Amino acid sequence: MGVMRDEGDGSVSAAMSAHLSQVITSAGGWIGFDRFMHEALYAPGLGYYARGHLPFGLLPSDGSDFVTAPEMSPLFGRALAVQVAQGLQAADAREVVEFGAGSGALAAQLLQALGDRVERYVIVEVSTGLRERQRERLAVFGDRVAWADRWPERIEGVVVGNEVLDAMPAQLLAFDGRQWLERGVALHGQALAFADAPTDLRPPAEGPFVPGTVTEIQPQAQAFVASLADRLRRGLALFIDYGFPQDEVYHPQRTSGTLMCHRGHRADGNPLADVGEKDITVHVDFTAIALAAQHAGLEVAGYTSQGRFLLNCGLASMLEDATTAQRAAAHRLVAEHEMGELFKVIALSRGVEAP
Repeated sequence: MGVMRDEGDGSVSAAMSAHLSQVITSAGGWIGFDRFMHEALYAPGLGYYARGHLPFGLLPSDGSDFVTAPEMSPLFGRALAVQVAQGLQAADAREVVEFGAGSGALAAQLLQALGDRVERYVIVEVSTGLRERQRERLAVFGDRVAWADRWPERIEGVVVGNEVLDAMPAQLLAFDGRQWLERGVALHGQALAFADAPTDLRPPAEGPFVPGTVTEIQPQAQAFVASLADRLRRGLALFIDYGFPQDEVYHPQRTSGTLMCHRGHRADGNPLADVGEKDITVHVDFTAIALAAQHAGLEVAGYTSQGRFLLNCGLASMLEDATTAQRAAAHRLVAEHEMGELFKVIALSRGVEAP
């Protein structure tokens, strides 16, 4: 059992620790890591994404924790708009639905680039604080933009999700050399601690796995795709995120999985420290996402790296009149050692000829 004390002295972390202690005690002394991750990120008023804190930015000095592609360069949204426009045309639709719109930067870029091709832009956002930030940023677009805190019942158009799947709660599995155990969170005195419990859960790959391996599975992300399939009547869904196909996610040498925390533009592997004050993510298993989509009746219309996707959408020509600073920012979006290769784009569709 590994113990990690909450070293944060802020009221947020202290309140979150008290909240988690109550949750764990009520659950009988142990909760799965997916429940812990949900509380850490989304507990009302306490979770990392539920406090209204705006974590997106270029530098630690601006109070941000990490940067996303739309904040890095407006050309990200402009290039993505090329594919979105094709999707809208193929679906004969004029609606875009974005999940987890963050600062609203991507929505602003898409709305500006698409113009009157979008009559309605729906943002599904669970964070009240972020929703208010988005309203301020997108006020210029008037009533074309609407907010929802749950799925639309019927979607005809294009769905967009940038860095959404990685923030969905994941379950942790630990291999002791003989059997798989589910890694959860318990209390060790007043501190949060990892604790393992028997389980029938297994990684989707056969291995072989090295004793001591810890990895993740993402049933909530797969359930999210199934919910999308229930509602997407005609259109295209585009998800951009960091991750790998299954054989890379569960490579025998990846013995520590992909679980990572982000704060102040620094990464660490201690999700039990400073809970509520930093992001917690896992890399996306895109094979699992594709299989979940197909099982639910969607088609996988495409899958490629972010770098190839943006270049295919015309990013290079968009840079012809760009400044040196703009070119440098856009280069980070496509360079293999930056975001170009680690980030992937998967397109899911129903009822359209995939563009």
